[in-house]
Amino acid sequence: MLLKADALPGHLRSRSAGGLAPIYVVAGDEPLLAIEALDAIRTAARTGGYSEREVLHADARFDWSRLTQAASGLSLFAEKRIVELRLPGGKPGKAGGEALREFASSPPDDLLVIITLPRLDRDTRASRWAAALEHAAIWVEVEKIERVALPEWIGGRLARNRQSAGREALAFIADRVEGNLLAAHQEIGKLALLYPPGELSPEQVADAVLN
Repeated sequence: MLLKADALPGHLRSRSAGGLAPIYVVAGDEPLLAIEALDAIRTAARTGGYSEREVLHADARFDWSRLTQAASGLSLFAEKRIVELRLPGGKPGKAGGEALREFASSPPDDLLVIITLPRLDRDTRASRWAAALEHAAIWVEVEKIERVALPEWIGGRLARNRQSAGREALAFIADRVEGNLLAAHQEIGKLALLYPPGELSPEQVADAVLN
């Protein structure tokens, strides 16, 4: 199932009673939004009783039998476990593709697997392993915030802190961070620390961002 990143919180809330999906894939090249998506899934998992976490880094030399071992392993301390599989290259190779397809066909009970990927190119997205994951998992697509949409995104983030700013001030922040969402996130946090809830003046925004 394909899901946009901004729809993930609603999905997780709807799953609070019935349990999470067995596999989540977080794919995209926007670090801040990917981190937030992962944090949201982990928080929901902890609330759901998943108390043990193992992280696997699938680089070019990764032994894919480790995924099978992690999936079938037992824990003395936790009934529900999380396995995070990080695939930074986005291409698991033949052995990895087969392992992912096999795992997606029958994920174990009481195991939550979170797979992180970069944004896949068209050919890789159409591969058999990616198709198998999309069929079995909740595939969270983290889309890049384009420069033209950045002021509106910043305004939405300010609203979370019960702050607002005019178009001029939002455009100013967007220009200063040059499309970097992590930098924008830092500036928004700074404004929340410096000023109370309410509308921010262009002078307040400029003073905080330039400092």
